[in-house]
Amino acid sequence: MTIAEGFAAEFRMEAAATRKFLERFDGRHADWQPHEKSMSLSRLASHLVEAPDWAFSILDSDQFDFGTAEYQPPHWRTRDDLVANHERIGAEFLERLEGRSDDFMRAPWRLLLNGQVLQDTVRDAAIRNFIVSHLIHHRGQLSVYYRLLEIPVPGPYGPSADDQPE
Repeated sequence: MTIAEGFAAEFRMEAAATRKFLERFDGRHADWQPHEKSMSLSRLASHLVEAPDWAFSILDSDQFDFGTAEYQPPHWRTRDDLVANHERIGAEFLERLEGRSDDFMRAPWRLLLNGQVLQDTVRDAAIRNFIVSHLIHHRGQLSVYYRLLEIPVPGPYGPSADDQPE
């Protein structure tokens, strides 16, 4: 199995787990945030959905500069929009990943801020950090939001306490 094929398999599993969370999104709480410095529920869910879209900056170039990039983060506010975009962006990520050689995945990649190096790494580590691990991290945050809002928390890898019969 190539590095790209391994990431594709891992991403499919994590995307299925993420979909469970998005299917429980309650738009009535879209603007709710647990703290003034925290994202709103809908912005956090949108951030979760958009993460795999960052693959273009990792797979299609040798670096990405936060300071010079023109990027407007999406903000979906409904369950249907979140799920539909999750499916679309996930499929595009898998398509971008397909056929990439191990040499390509191990090639150097840099994250910059106005030309200053923030990370000097390789593509496969960048994908793990900025897509797969980032997805898992923010899904964990979403589970806390759901708990605080009394939205049943799904189990990402099996039943959760909310999925258990009473």
